[in-house]
Amino acid sequence: MIVRSFKDIEGTDRHIKSKSGTWESKRIVLAKERVGFSVHETILYAGTETQMWYANHIEAVVCTQGEAELTDRETGKTYTITPGTMYLLNGHERHTLRVKEDFHCICVFNPPVTGREDHDENGVYPLLTEPEPEEV
Repeated sequence: MIVRSFKDIEGTDRHIKSKSGTWESKRIVLAKERVGFSVHETILYAGTETQMWYANHIEAVVCTQGEAELTDRETGKTYTITPGTMYLLNGHERHTLRVKEDFHCICVFNPPVTGREDHDENGVYPLLTEPEPEEV
């Protein structure tokens, strides 16, 4: 059993700040836990725009605070995301998030992220893995 809080991981190597300066993420469950998914609390900052494309992952996002406009770049359709709203990127959709007020969300990734990922020039997280544990 693992028990930890987001507060416990503030300022550790699980607390990631993007190179772009548009978001930060506290990654509470990672690939090294070997449970098949990762869980993060992410904050995207008001007034920013982030283009993403999870070509290697499926992501579910639940907004807990704030407001953002989500655009599916595949279809051009735009959605307003507010607390209690979930979106699921089950088709690896290219998308843009325009943040109206600091946007707090809980994200789940499959396959799990390692904690070392940041978006590349295409908005993609690389598919990183953890080494297999040694037999004892």
